[in-house]
Amino acid sequence: MPLGRRKFLGSSVATGAGAALIGTAAAAPSAAAAVPAYGGGARRYAFTVMGTTDLHGNVFNWDYAADAEFDDKDHNDVGLAKISTLVRQVRKEKGARNTLLIDAGDTIQGTQLAYYYAKVDPITGPNGPEHPMAKAMNAIGYDAAALGNHEFNYGLAVLRKFEESCDFPLLGANAVDAKSLRPAFPPYCMKRLHTPCGREVKVAVLGLTNPGVAIWDKAHVQGKLAFPGLEEQAAKWVPRLRSMGADVVIVSAHSGTSGTSSYGDQLPYVENAAALVAERVPGIDAILVGHAHVEVPERRVVNRETGREVVLSEPLKWGQRLTLFDFELVRSRGRWSVESVAAKVLNSRTVPEDARITRLLRTEQRKVVAYVNQVIGRSKAEMTAAEAPYKDTPVLDFIAFVQAEAVRKALAGGEHAKLPVLSQASCFSRSAAVPEGEVTIRSMAALYPFDNTLEARILTGKQVREYLEFSARYYTQTSAGGPVDPAGLTNAEGIPDYNYDAVSGVSYEIDIAKEPGRRIAKLSFEGKPVADDARFVLAVNNYRASGGGNFPHVAKAPQVWSTSEEIRNVIIGWVKETGEIDGTTFASVDWRLTRDGVPVF
Repeated sequence: MPLGRRKFLGSSVATGAGAALIGTAAAAPSAAAAVPAYGGGARRYAFTVMGTTDLHGNVFNWDYAADAEFDDKDHNDVGLAKISTLVRQVRKEKGARNTLLIDAGDTIQGTQLAYYYAKVDPITGPNGPEHPMAKAMNAIGYDAAALGNHEFNYGLAVLRKFEESCDFPLLGANAVDAKSLRPAFPPYCMKRLHTPCGREVKVAVLGLTNPGVAIWDKAHVQGKLAFPGLEEQAAKWVPRLRSMGADVVIVSAHSGTSGTSSYGDQLPYVENAAALVAERVPGIDAILVGHAHVEVPERRVVNRETGREVVLSEPLKWGQRLTLFDFELVRSRGRWSVESVAAKVLNSRTVPEDARITRLLRTEQRKVVAYVNQVIGRSKAEMTAAEAPYKDTPVLDFIAFVQAEAVRKALAGGEHAKLPVLSQASCFSRSAAVPEGEVTIRSMAALYPFDNTLEARILTGKQVREYLEFSARYYTQTSAGGPVDPAGLTNAEGIPDYNYDAVSGVSYEIDIAKEPGRRIAKLSFEGKPVADDARFVLAVNNYRASGGGNFPHVAKAPQVWSTSEEIRNVIIGWVKETGEIDGTTFASVDWRLTRDGVPVF
């Protein structure tokens, strides 16, 4: 299906800024009668919009890495099967015709279930299966979903096939054709709710995705799609929706509320712009927020032009929470207006899985569980990531070693073959572990859960030092002499674990008693200080190489090799070929934390 026309744009309306009507218009379900106390009378009407975000391929309350039911320190549950139970309860309470259900993106990447149907048994193959997330969301009855940045991870073919499988539109007002700048996906949908008094309420849902797609998935979208800023596109579309008769405007935005960006000045658009949209674009009643993976039950932002409050809510990731926006409308002078909006979240831990959903995807689940439990080799010793954020541990050395081996092999015989190869690795999960004995695909998936691919970039010695200095911001400044609490040592400035890189191939110290920017000491290669003009090849994941985390130099450094194979699969292939993981071949302490030169550990 070409970029210019989509099934949810209507049978004869193409995408484009000049089109008279872009989006969808459909009646709400009418099978369930409204609960008498809900809905309203001749001049009042109440309805609820339910919202999820960052589902990341979670249907079941299942941890594929642990091969067990999901559990975390807060004993949360995950998955669409749990969400379905909550949705059915809300529809029963409010009346199905008085509810809508939307999502704020990041749907088709994140679990081995999602990976299996993108790569192992891809939905794009001949007679390919229906994507399990589409199957579940269709069964639950979603009305619309915004595009998340991770929707683009597997390329446009997978995304378009997923889109075709959905009985609801995937919205992205700021995902536009790179040449024509016309919408490549429906910007909005218009839903009509039928009130007891017979006067319908028109609810517009505007979808906005994250501009960072242009950086993070450059290989898939460059020259094909462009991603303008959220504020810019909301300012363009919200007035149109109002002029088309929308009584209520809701934005589903895959963008956090902090006003910050992880990509620095690489883009002129803010990554986490939801609160800015609420503040600066008049005419919005509520925003379903995504992307940040935090729980925000309700936040109110005053629009600086109208003085009206806009209600924002972000439910916790993976189906752990369901947002409820409760709207109360009043009819006056022939039209509806929003009298009040309140938001809250429901906890999916409080309900059982919906057996209708688990039965629907039982076959898919069995296939994926069997796949991830395949034995691919053995490990001579257990390797755990528990201390990896603040100690040079074998488990990160293993990732870096396999990446460096792959790059050396790829560069052999070429003009860069004699350059020393360094390798970066991050701790994606502190609970990840490679067990002693049999090693399975799921243990590698826990070790490297992201679908990053591998690249090789050339950096100078000076650039390596500055790269390491930037990474070392991750540590809290801690004066010498006193005790050190590992729990408070990391994640300074809110930097997540995945945005801290350890680099193998050189040795160095990180002096956490010093302020950021002056922490790297004794940087050496093969026992000699690293010269500023020395040249190295850095084995680096594509997220970092494309600017993710805003690390210096690497995004503009010369690329000398890349592969479309996921790093996780490179590691799996290495284990299959070698048969055994032996830490004595790659584990060494090349970096350590110090305070005024004295090792912390």
